[in-house]
Amino acid sequence: MTFESIIQLGVGQVHLNPAPIRPDWVLEGNPITRNQVLSSSADGTASTLIWDCTAGRFNWFYDIDETIYVIQGGVVVKDFGGLPRRLQAGDTIFFPAGARAEWHVEHYIRKIAFCRAPLPRPVRFAKRGYQFLKRLVGNRGGAKATGPAMFENS
Repeated sequence: MTFESIIQLGVGQVHLNPAPIRPDWVLEGNPITRNQVLSSSADGTASTLIWDCTAGRFNWFYDIDETIYVIQGGVVVKDFGGLPRRLQAGDTIFFPAGARAEWHVEHYIRKIAFCRAPLPRPVRFAKRGYQFLKRLVGNRGGAKATGPAMFENS
């Protein structure tokens, strides 16, 4: 019997596909963007992708959580408050869902992006409750029984 591995290995260069920025987000220049999804979670809430972009200035609106790692080149990112941050190869930054940033790519940037759709508030609350109950029950089940004496002061 032969088993197929669930682990996937990518070898060589990643082919990037055109992924244009929405025209109404572009503030300056003609940035050309491309990407390729490298992996997606089974439930569809998380993915990893490679993305690159040529020179230009544009807004970006985040509807998911995104952590990026700059592989090549750089960018100046301004947050909603106008604070500029220069990122270059080796830098990481986190953008939570709902954030907005202005990107100024002076020459070129290539990044890997780790994206995750946040759970809705009621689901997060239910998950925290479940984890609390699990710890509570787990602690009771994890107590060492020492015989009848453990129930004496109950």
